Amino acid sequence: MSLRFVLDPEPTPELREEVVALWTEVSNAGGAVGFVPPVTAQDVRPVAERQFAALDPDRLLVGYEPGGRLVAVVFFEDQRFRLMDHWRLLKRVMVHPKSQGRGHGAQLLAEAERVAREWGLAGLKLTLRGGHGLERFYGRSGYVEVGRVPGAIRVAPGDDRDDVTMWLDLRAPAV
Repeated sequence: MSLRFVLDPEPTPELREEVVALWTEVSNAGGAVGFVPPVTAQDVRPVAERQFAALDPDRLLVGYEPGGRLVAVVFFEDQRFRLMDHWRLLKRVMVHPKSQGRGHGAQLLAEAERVAREWGLAGLKLTLRGGHGLERFYGRSGYVEVGRVPGAIRVAPGDDRDDVTMWLDLRAPAV
């Protein structure tokens, strides 16, 4: 099932609540999007509001299932530095846990790539928390690991994870 994507939707109170709810569910399902479960919407909301406050220059891409349910989100973060205007950082790559395994994550990444190419960007960067096998997932969409900081993310005492940087080079034509 294909998602319907919307770039730069109006960040209405309803959309903000949908994103907070999605972010909370992703976090509680073990998703590595800035929290360790259990979290509540009240935990997520302040971080989400800071992310929404950065829209313009940052950009938001959302994906909806047929029927209108929000199931996918990614923020394109502008680096706010002229010498890095040619690429963006993908932040908060999220797919609703009940929608995973249906190809929605690959669709979200493909749409992010399409948008970035349309903007004329040279690349997309993302970071991830090691220990989830996400390197393979992103690798299937063309991202390659370009850096790793061992133990940089402490999810619990005695549970340090690597901070992994991945890059999608957009200077070559899409395949």
